[in-house]
Parts: sequence; structure tokens; C-alpha cells
Amino acid sequence: MRYPEATRLDLVEDLHGHRVADPYRWLEDDADPRTRAWSEAQDTLAGDLLGGLPMRPAFTAHLEALVRSGAVGLPVWRGGRAFSTRRDPGQEHAVLRVREPDGTVRVLVDPMALDPEGTTTLDAWSASWEGDRLAYQLSTGGDEESRLHVLDVATGEVIDGPIDRCRYSPVAWLPGGEELFYVRRLAPDQVPAGEEQFHRRVWRHRVGSPADGDQLVHGEGSDPTTYFGVHTSRDGRWLVVSGSAGTAPRDDVWLADLAGSGELRELQVGIDAQTAAWVARDGRLWLMSDRGTPRWRLAVADPADPATWAPEAWRDVVPELPDAVLSDVALVDGPDGSLQVLAVHAVDATDRLSVWAADGSGRLADVPGPGAGSISGVSSPPEGGGTAWVGYTDYATPPSVLRWDAGSPTELQPWEQAAVAGEVPELTVVETHATSADGTPVHLFVLSGAGAPDVPRPTVLYGYGGFNVPVTPAYSAQALSWVAAGGVWAVANLRGGSEHGEEWHRAGMRERKQNVFDDFAAAGEHLVAQGWTTHRQLGIFGGSNGGLLVGATLTQRPGLAAAVVCSAPLLDMVRYELFGLGRTWNDEYGTAQDPTELGWLLGYSPYHAVLEGAAYPATLITTFESDTRVHPLHGRKLAAALQHATSAEAPVVLRRETSVGHGARAVSRTVGLAADQLAFLAEHTGLALR
Repeated sequence: MRYPEATRLDLVEDLHGHRVADPYRWLEDDADPRTRAWSEAQDTLAGDLLGGLPMRPAFTAHLEALVRSGAVGLPVWRGGRAFSTRRDPGQEHAVLRVREPDGTVRVLVDPMALDPEGTTTLDAWSASWEGDRLAYQLSTGGDEESRLHVLDVATGEVIDGPIDRCRYSPVAWLPGGEELFYVRRLAPDQVPAGEEQFHRRVWRHRVGSPADGDQLVHGEGSDPTTYFGVHTSRDGRWLVVSGSAGTAPRDDVWLADLAGSGELRELQVGIDAQTAAWVARDGRLWLMSDRGTPRWRLAVADPADPATWAPEAWRDVVPELPDAVLSDVALVDGPDGSLQVLAVHAVDATDRLSVWAADGSGRLADVPGPGAGSISGVSSPPEGGGTAWVGYTDYATPPSVLRWDAGSPTELQPWEQAAVAGEVPELTVVETHATSADGTPVHLFVLSGAGAPDVPRPTVLYGYGGFNVPVTPAYSAQALSWVAAGGVWAVANLRGGSEHGEEWHRAGMRERKQNVFDDFAAAGEHLVAQGWTTHRQLGIFGGSNGGLLVGATLTQRPGLAAAVVCSAPLLDMVRYELFGLGRTWNDEYGTAQDPTELGWLLGYSPYHAVLEGAAYPATLITTFESDTRVHPLHGRKLAAALQHATSAEAPVVLRRETSVGHGARAVSRTVGLAADQLAFLAEHTGLALR
């Protein structure tokens, strides 16, 4: 192939004694005329190559149906009203609805009604304790800036906002719906240049009043990258504030008695652990924590007695289990009026439900699940009751909601089922384990048609491996479309995620990041050894941190797979923290400002690992020009480096999109992207029309 010309700079820097070349530094600058011209030439190349792929029309048709399957969000109950999201087949975005006590349902926020172009997304929302007001956040064009609004639930009238600079802002209401706590960044003129995305503070806001007059609650003197959480008790007495520097797996927690001094007092500060705290309707301080218990536990203390705030004084309600990770809980009333806990645990990336006595006397029942799936959360009305709602999905079931009742504790009943727009193929899910380089077992889900393949088939291996994010069973139109075409789709649970608790996460971060890449390579070798596929039929796929995963894999093990899809990737690990939200990820990866940590980063940075003359697999890099998390420069620089260096005939293609970012997007944009990715994988792994 003839690739667009990319000037190679003779730029070599001495960083802590390391000679670091950066020949494509100029591609970091969006406004550079050379970057624009080169990107436009890449657009032409990508359009010609991807548009002519023979499997693209078939994948587009299949995805059109399966991507448009519905999705139902977990209801949040406030004042007898249930708030939830729902997307039906044919809708570009989910709408936010309210179910009234009489069962009628109304739409409160419809992104498409606000913006028929489909570039506006609903980022977050929070209903007041009485259910009469709703705070919600919108962003446009993929910027994820989350402008905050408040509406009157009865009339639908917007009564406050927009308040800007609310990206990643939680909202906690005070009783009465007149005031709320939220998180907002300082104004750009109050922070150093280049730090406009940081410097968050917790504020107290009166609905309808100017945001510039809000009361500062917390945050002065904190690390600029700190993210804050806020939570209030239903009676309005207690405020909990949490804070973590970037994405570090540790947080500080403060508790204030708003009926007393209102002073935030330290509950957990300077401790290498994570603790979620809230005061529930029984008046107790509930604590879900990995402090000394990496698989998490649920305990209680007395919010009015700081002597009980020390971990040794906590009283366990759901103790740490040896083989399962606690992820969520809901409080319910048992048939005898006693308080109970509905708990979610994960075992080998599959979620299980169980019921526990809130007095700490132990497990009361296990709740059989509908299959090997994922529970997105559990919820119950804050004022009490014997019913809870369970969000559920698996590889063949779009996100739906089940109902659990304390009167029948071992049963789950359908509550609201998402519609399936297309024909879901016959699906077999096999669970297996690979063995990583250091002997660690790595769990995989392998999806195929009925039964194991009698011959090796084109296979896609997907992974993520970072930020404490578990990769659990979930409805995937891409996976189903691939299986329907006769292929195999595999998902690996790599170190760096939370599938086995915080120790599993830390085994794949910082100086141990190579473990993640070793796990992924072992998963690919396992699929070959077990007869599912061959190296010439294997494709690998990952996005964001998963884009780093496949980028490192293709540069470390170019012969492992025949095709690579690398989406919204992080690839220049020497300069990643200078762009987007990169600075908030220092605790996950390390920083190039530290000589030792720079050594870790250079040890696997894909951009710096490209070797001239190596035979690289077919590679499709997809970037999004409005991505404010991972700058598209990463994709540009690796594409240029691979196009220059590869000795193989396999193409290296850069596909970019405008007016979309790292997160949510309209369904129609999802179809186009996914069809290109699957058709590219099919072309280079040998998957053909059946």
C-alpha cells in the first residue's frame, strides 16, 4: 500500500538517561496544517479500503438490528416515583422516564428531542428525595462536559441551569428539594493554564440561584486531579464527602453532621484503601470497603460516635468471602420486619445474589440467577419495603430489570424486559482458563454457535485489563454478529480489572502492567492450543486502555494475531499525561517525570516499541476527534510509525470520526463504526459469508 507521506523528525530527547525518539511529535498538534492534510489523506485511504470490504454490507445489516435492541436501566425510587432510562428499537438514545405511583409513565428527558442531530447525550441524573425535582447533565459533540440542569418533575419545566464545568459531578439532594450538593471545576481564569480540566470543588447550591454564588464546601488545597463524591442521608442530617486523586484505588472520606456543627470530620484519610460510606434509614453508618479485605466487605458503625469509625470497631454485616468479590448491596425489609441486605458478589466474572441479615448474624439465602450474567446494580426504595430491583444482562440478553421480593427470597421475576430487535443467533458460552507466563490462571468466556467448533475458526479475542474495571458478560451486538457469521468471540478477564478483587487489579498496574499483556497473549495462545482458532485466523480487539493492550500486544507479539482493532487507544506512554485526562491516570500507569516509572512506561509503550522492518499484522486504528479523555494523537502517531516501519503487505489503517468522543454516541454512529471494525477483522482472519 502507498500510505500518506509523514515527515519523520530527527527528534531524540534525553529523559532521565533514556534516549527517547519521537519522530511524529508534530502529529500531536490538531491545528498544524501538516496534521490536517495527513489526516485527510488517511480519511481517503480508510474510506476506500473499508468501504470495499466484502463483509461490510452483511455486518451492517445484522448490526442494524442487534445494535438497535433495547436497553432498560435500573429504577431509582424517590417519593413513590421510579426514575429510569429506556431505549427502544429504533431510538438513537435512551430517554429518562418517570413511573408515577399509579403506573403511568412519562418521558422527562429525551436527548433526540433536544438535539435531532443526535450529538447530545444524557450523562447523569439524580432525583430529589421527594421525587419532585430532577437534576440531570447533558453534553454535546462528545465533549462530556456535563452541563447541569434541574427540572420540575410534575410539569417538566426546567427551573435551573445550565451550570457548566460539571463533568463527572455527583449530585446529593437535601430534603425539600431546595438545595443540593454537587461538584464543579473552578473557572478557567482561576487555575493555571493547561489545568482547566482539573481543580474540582464540592459546592452547596440553592436551586434557581446563580451558581457563582454557591457555598464552597470542600476541596481547597486538594490535589488538582481529585475527583469528589457526595452523599446525603434521607433525613438531611448527614453529609458524606469522598475524594480520590485521579483514578487511584484509594480514597479519603469525611462525614459531617449537618444538624450539628456541619464540620467535615475525617473518617478515612491517607489510607491506601477504598471505602464507600453512607447513612441509611436505620440511622447507622454503612461502610463498603476493601480496607484490609481486597475482596470487599460490608460493615456498620455509628455516625455520631467517631470511636466506632476505626476499622477495628466496624461490625461486619457481609464479611469478605474467600472466593467472591462484593460489588453492590441494597437494604430491604424482611417478612418479619427485620432489616436485610441483598448483596451482589462476582465469582470468575459472573455475578451472584444472596441475602444477609443486617444485624450481622450471617447469610440467609442464595438467590439463583437466570444464567451466567452480570448484575449492573440493585436498588430499593430509601423509605423501606420488601422489594428490590436487579439490573441484569448476559451475552444474549439486553440490559433488563428483574424484581426480587423478600417474601420469596430465592426467586427473581421479570420486571421490565428490553426488546430484541434482531434475531439473536444460537449461542454457546464456554468458560475456560489459560495459563499466563508466571503461572497465573486467566479466565475466558468463549462464545460460538451451538457446540465447540469441529475445526479452527476465525476468532476475535477481546480484553481490557485496567482501572479496576471488570469485563463481565454483557449483551454485545458486535459479538453476536460475529458469531452469527460463523466466527468465535472470546473475552479474557485479565489482571488489572476487578474480577478477583483489588489484589487482581494491582497485579496489573504500574510496574506490573506487563502482566496484563502476558495474560492476553496467553489467552490467544490458549485459544490456538485448544483448537478454537489458529494464529492466521485470530484477531484481537480493544479500546481505550484496551487499545493500549492490543497496541502493546501487536508490537511485542506481532505474530500472535493476523488482525488488530485498536480503538480510542492510549499508545504514547511517555507523553500520555500531557493531554486529555492523562494526568489523572498516573497512579494506574506511572509518570514519565519519575526516572524509575519512566522505565516501566518505556518497557511497553507501543509507539516507542515499533521496529523498522518488522512484519506487523493488519491493523485498524479508530479515533474520535472530540475525545477529551484519550487524545487522538495516540492513534495518529502509532499509525504513522507502523505505516513507515512494517514490512508486511497487511494494511495499517487509521479511521477517524468527528463530533463524537470517548463515551456515549448515537446508535447509528455505533453501527457504522462496528461494521467497519468487524468487516476488517473478517477480511484478515478469513471469515467469509456463509
